[in-house]
Amino acid sequence: MAKATIVWTKIDEAPALATYSLLPIMRAFTKDADINIELRDISLAGRIIAQFPDILPEDKRIPDELAYMGELVWKPEANIMKLPNISASVPQLKEAIKELQEQGYPLPDYPENPQTEEEKKIKERYDRCVGSVVNPVLRQGNSDRRLAAVVKEYAKKHPHRLKEVSPHSKSHVAHMKEGDFYQHEKSVIIEKDTKIKYVFEDKNGNQTVLKEVEVGKGDVVDATYMNRKKLREYFAEVIDRAKEDDILFSLHVKATMMRVSDPVIFGDAIRVYYSKLFERHADAIEKLGWKPEFGMQELENRIESLPEEEKNAIKKTIEEIYKERPRMYMVDSDKGITNLHMPNDVIIDASVPAVIKNGLQGWGPDGETDDTVLCIPDRSYATMYKEIIEDIKARGQFDPTKIGTVQNVGLMAMKAEEYGSHDKTFFPPADGKMKVVDEDGNVLMEHCVNEGDIYRSCITKDIAIRDWIKLAVNRAKESGYPIVFWLDEYRAHDRNLIEKVKEELPKYDLSDVDWYIKAPADAMKFTLARFRNGENTIAVTGNVLRDYLTDLFPIIEVGTSARSLSIVPLIAGGGVFETGAGGSAPKHVEQFIKEGHLRWDSLGEFLAFDESLRLAYKQLKTLHEKDNPRILVIADALSKAIAKYLDNDKTPKRKVGQLDTRGSHFYLALYWAEALATQNEDKELAEKFSKVYADLKENEEKILSEIAASEGKPTDIGGWYHPDDEKAEKAMRPSETFNRIIDALLQ
Repeated sequence: MAKATIVWTKIDEAPALATYSLLPIMRAFTKDADINIELRDISLAGRIIAQFPDILPEDKRIPDELAYMGELVWKPEANIMKLPNISASVPQLKEAIKELQEQGYPLPDYPENPQTEEEKKIKERYDRCVGSVVNPVLRQGNSDRRLAAVVKEYAKKHPHRLKEVSPHSKSHVAHMKEGDFYQHEKSVIIEKDTKIKYVFEDKNGNQTVLKEVEVGKGDVVDATYMNRKKLREYFAEVIDRAKEDDILFSLHVKATMMRVSDPVIFGDAIRVYYSKLFERHADAIEKLGWKPEFGMQELENRIESLPEEEKNAIKKTIEEIYKERPRMYMVDSDKGITNLHMPNDVIIDASVPAVIKNGLQGWGPDGETDDTVLCIPDRSYATMYKEIIEDIKARGQFDPTKIGTVQNVGLMAMKAEEYGSHDKTFFPPADGKMKVVDEDGNVLMEHCVNEGDIYRSCITKDIAIRDWIKLAVNRAKESGYPIVFWLDEYRAHDRNLIEKVKEELPKYDLSDVDWYIKAPADAMKFTLARFRNGENTIAVTGNVLRDYLTDLFPIIEVGTSARSLSIVPLIAGGGVFETGAGGSAPKHVEQFIKEGHLRWDSLGEFLAFDESLRLAYKQLKTLHEKDNPRILVIADALSKAIAKYLDNDKTPKRKVGQLDTRGSHFYLALYWAEALATQNEDKELAEKFSKVYADLKENEEKILSEIAASEGKPTDIGGWYHPDDEKAEKAMRPSETFNRIIDALLQ
């Protein structure tokens, strides 16, 4: 008998813990509908383990599930529930390796500065686990991201708090005026299938081929660089002005997703802000092997190995710097964790909306809020952030009960744009030229670069661009909302996309579609005018803006982007259903380990699973010619359960003694069973779930008390990056009564 298979990803931190509780419920409620739910491990720990099958003993090996899923997404039967995973920084990678070693995995240490061929190969394996390596593999389709109607309505009835903005706010966005990626970008549309080479040519004409890549006709290839000298001059200027204005200094980049280029930008901010440290203690820093790209936390850890006198001298210099420099934007002022502590602590798509929510203020070292300069070095996207910050200063804070919604169609398939640039990012070894050359020897693009500049190139596939335009038109027709292509005619890459948009759009019936092409700052201005007026708009953007806007607007609208519905219709016909953002996941785990209370809201998983079930129905019908209306009955019941879950405010709360994740899962099951029991389309299901609902309802108080009894004390889950399944499941399923009811459905 044909079954539809849904792949549920095993990932990291809070959503991984929630899975121990939620997945049994999903399996139990779909067992009678020919749905098979597989769990595939693409967590950071899982990815690390999969890299070393030749080193690990047989009982500790696991298959490379990410590679498997990379093949699956090119098959029409792909149906993937993709929960938020860690985009690991090097410090996180090292922590995960250490934890696995302590658990008995004989893994090698991470070689930061590999000397031998063996060390280089080990580093190469580990580097496959760093940064956002999961999304580029799975996202072989473009992004359709929006808030479900029930979520938007809930937010209007229960608006979250946005702090008012002072009319005298000094907060502002500061970006580079020259020397950035925006200024130097060049772009070409490939005229025929070919191979391109990235070549470095020194001043003596000696050439080194750095990489070869195959490209196809119609693909858009970009190349650009950031001048490091200009970058450091920019940081110096911004730091001086922040001191003069007496506001906080903050840097907003994405050193996780942009794992090769942005850590270097982050490191240069440290070099400039802490310049006195490098002037006074260069020898000690070199001896420690510390790189600013690792963050100040790593330096603090390493100086503990120094002689007391040397260690104290470095600490004293750092204290002097904090007195002389502008006050630092803090991640956690109570713990002294600054903006420059770790590269993964401040991630732009979450950090800028946090400043907006907080009345355009950040937290300072004294634990109080204050105005801040938001350093966003590259102009490619800084201008749209500048526009919204200035709009709020001029027009005041947003009212969640009155604003419209901004949906997104994002060009991300096949490693589109900058998020696919990691393997094509280079740091010139000397002054010279970087060239992109085709197989006929034609120089497609050329840049004069300086030693150490950040040079990067990306490829956006023609098929992905055309699919993106098609998705935008379809969403406009389905929703009735206008679509705005956020494309800048003064940016080389965007000019080529504009050409393709204008070529492709006439192929569609646009009689009922309002469409616009506007540069990011103008697109933001246009969208905000509609947004404040309660009108809805679809932003059609590239990959980075997709990431930024799908956090920015949902956080303003409903307080979090974790409640967004994120659908990736795959080019091959399947689907990936992404379940929100995991930016707060580490804090949730900290609380759970400390006091047994988890506040991860699985609403994103609920909404995504609803859509996944509907795709499963279509897949059975089209791929196996099997009509299984029971799947739709279960999906419709889940939709009703989600609406009731929100109406009755059964989302997890912050404190011990209040409803937590496990209790919220109980209520989803209760409402889902009720909806199945009261529907008329499938009598067999109604009869079965009438008993389930009665059992859950009768034992509601008992189940909640059993969950509550597990709270208020430390919880052992056996590991942060690699929990012990038995311990974690026991912690996340503490109610024997609830387990009995759910497990009976799985028999």
